[in-house]
Amino acid sequence: MKLNTRLDCDLVAVESADELTLLVELTAPTPSTTEVRQPATLQVVLDRSGSMGGERLEGALKALLALVDRLDPKDNLGIVAFDDSVQIVVPAGPLTDKAAVKAAIRAIEAGGSTDLSAGYLRGLQEARRVAGPAGATLLLISDGHANAGVVDPAVLEKVAGEASSHRITTSTVGFGLGYDEVLLSALAKGGGGNELFAEEADSAVALISGEVSGLLEQVGQAASLRVTWTPFVSGARVVNDLPCAPLPDGFVVELGSFYAGEVRRLLITLQIPGIAALGLAQVATLELTHVSLPDMVQHTETMPIHVNVVPGDQAAGRIRDPEVRSEALFQESQKAKRQSSRLLSQGRVQEASAMLRQTSDWLAGSLGDLPAPMQAELSKEAEQLGAIAEEADYDSSRAAKVSSMSATVGSRNRGRQTRGARLQLRWAAGDDVSEGQLTLEDWEIFRLRRALSPTLAAAIRAYTDTVRPELVAAAIAQELGAGHPSSEFFTEAAQHGGFRVVRA
Repeated sequence: MKLNTRLDCDLVAVESADELTLLVELTAPTPSTTEVRQPATLQVVLDRSGSMGGERLEGALKALLALVDRLDPKDNLGIVAFDDSVQIVVPAGPLTDKAAVKAAIRAIEAGGSTDLSAGYLRGLQEARRVAGPAGATLLLISDGHANAGVVDPAVLEKVAGEASSHRITTSTVGFGLGYDEVLLSALAKGGGGNELFAEEADSAVALISGEVSGLLEQVGQAASLRVTWTPFVSGARVVNDLPCAPLPDGFVVELGSFYAGEVRRLLITLQIPGIAALGLAQVATLELTHVSLPDMVQHTETMPIHVNVVPGDQAAGRIRDPEVRSEALFQESQKAKRQSSRLLSQGRVQEASAMLRQTSDWLAGSLGDLPAPMQAELSKEAEQLGAIAEEADYDSSRAAKVSSMSATVGSRNRGRQTRGARLQLRWAAGDDVSEGQLTLEDWEIFRLRRALSPTLAAAIRAYTDTVRPELVAAAIAQELGAGHPSSEFFTEAAQHGGFRVVRA
């Protein structure tokens, strides 16, 4: 694992209080494709309550059948289904009889109410029973509000955190618009996993497949970053929404697992009360610990963090690092998403919408002299905040889930690419041309469809390599109108053989 750091400013004025922001970047290795991986352990906890009946349960079962094919016989798979009771569909263990496992999956039927905690706790027991040195991933799939058993998000987050300390990661897939995003977000945060939102069955299938891909590509487990500060620092905090354990002279940030080639980022602020002596001063020490896969060797890397203490007139001319400034702005937008999601979950739609719009305007006005690539990323972020605010006015439930998932991806797992959550529209001809692609989140696809007639809206769905002809692209562009941000893509697509839709 490669550890890199940079301060927003490495100069502080002598005897002057200051706040510094430290950007930490962690890069996971990309192992050889010939390297034999450790057996993976996946424990699925599936909501089979009455509301999951029909297309939702069918989609989830389709995804589970597909993942059986992707796992090796040496991998462990367990499936727990729950409604108001818990059923062990597939006892956790090696996939030695895939036909029997598939038959058990096909036999799952919808039932009664939703005792999510009972299913989750039983799933943890199964995962612990078979998890090897590489740990396990528990994937919880639910479409409803827990109405039986333990329903306090804080309690379940603590349970997930305890499991994470024993190398059991918890990821969640919320299905539809009726699930409790606060509870599923808490489980994912405590469990160090992903928080995913699938409104339709095909989205759920893609997201579940993406989670399995991540599991099979893990190169690091039990990663943590210990931050120890020196007497020159009065306090520090992690800006990202990550689990932290306080220590007398610092804290430990739990980072969980890493996928091959993954680049993750986090921000730490350091409070400097004033340093009396000029010269180089060490303000903190970082200690990154992780267990590499497949060799199961623990690694520790230590890095000191220094600042230069200079006279006040010299410090007055300092320029803060643009990359750290950019990341700080980005994380402020994630904080607004998280807060707005909570407000939306409480029914406080106007407050949430106002917060999102204010943050969007503030972000757009804060780009200043940042380099062009950073401005482009933050401008896109500002546009997304405004779009979520519009969505909140139209459907607060969808906006709450979008905000929560987006904040998790941007803050807890900053740099990790969530797989299967997006659709990519491509020109039928010239797919290698970057201008010939339009990538949208699932919820953005819903917004786009709302602007179209039912016939044309149906054309913007993922089908297997099916080209929509030029006339369809031209008709969509006409219905959207010149002012719509996606109309240019469809206008150009009409001149490039039409378009196709694929999962990104």
